Amino acid sequence: MPKKTKLKNSNKMDMINGPIWNKLPRFALPVAATAILEQLFNASDIAVVGNFTGAAKTASVAAVGANSPVIGLILNLFIGIALGTNVIIANAIGRYDRETVQRAVHTSVLTSIIGGFLVMIPGEIFAAQILSAMSVPEDVLPYAALYLRIYLLGMPVILLYNFESAVFRSVGDTKTPLIVLALSGCLNVLLNLFFVIVLKMTVNGVAIATVISNAISSIVLFIVLMKSDKYIKLSVKELRINKKVLGQILKIGLPAGIQSAVFAVSNIIIQAAINSLGTIVIAASSAAFNIEVIAYDVFNSFSQACTTFVGQNYGAGSAHHDRRLRHENILDIRRFSVVALIQNHYVCVPDKPVAHGGTDIYSSARLSPVAQI
Repeated sequence: MPKKTKLKNSNKMDMINGPIWNKLPRFALPVAATAILEQLFNASDIAVVGNFTGAAKTASVAAVGANSPVIGLILNLFIGIALGTNVIIANAIGRYDRETVQRAVHTSVLTSIIGGFLVMIPGEIFAAQILSAMSVPEDVLPYAALYLRIYLLGMPVILLYNFESAVFRSVGDTKTPLIVLALSGCLNVLLNLFFVIVLKMTVNGVAIATVISNAISSIVLFIVLMKSDKYIKLSVKELRINKKVLGQILKIGLPAGIQSAVFAVSNIIIQAAINSLGTIVIAASSAAFNIEVIAYDVFNSFSQACTTFVGQNYGAGSAHHDRRLRHENILDIRRFSVVALIQNHYVCVPDKPVAHGGTDIYSSARLSPVAQI
């Protein structure tokens, strides 16, 4: 029987013992803040190119926005798979099974890097064809293809960050990924301004800034994992894929990833319809989507919190906590639903239509994943 050893790091939350009602929000809100910060990477790209790229600003904003559903499809698929990592590690920690935790950590890290390259290579080849199939206007297509190709170069480190975050969440540590992402987000904004204002770049500048920022955040988390306690401690020498653990991760994570990807596919279809309306409408929709998706991030954070808590309690054989978790999670989601509805009413719906060239363009032009559900 595995030896029962307590986790040492004070950032890690005890999900098995004690009350749940105060721990669930403490876990979920940093997860929501992390997801919102990731979305703000895209928002800062749009803000900078929309203000500092001169005559090309409308096409640049449209180019960044036209890529959002494609990038979302890739990220949603792999974030779903990372959820499998979360569950497997949380369950093993509940059983005090250090060996499985170690195998899952090293398998997940290596899988994320390999997955990033598997996405990057065909993406670089078919970027222009994908965007053309989405009816991206000719004046936007060169910018959009350039942005997507640069972004895809960073896919290995972007996926690595998401899988590393899943490892930290599985032991109840949601603060470390948030702090690291907040710092890299500040760097992202500064690099955006430097590349666009100082070096006179356009979408290529903000794409490079995003990749650099994500690379730094993933490297920092990698180092923190290497210095972590013995449960989730990472060693470069131990990086290998364990087929059994990978199968368990995919068994849980792949269906979750496909489910998330279905909503991303619907966004691609909607984006293709928006693209057919022209550059101005694409730019307006891009700005709106960054506000709308915040509500989804909050809801999703509570589902991730519940998944992690249930994983550890199930592994520890605590069915009583599992039942309490379901009730607490439903109550918290109901509370935040009211807040999200108020937010969407006062933030997403403008008092007046935005007029451009005789066309009324409402900023809430595209459905968010919440609205689709």
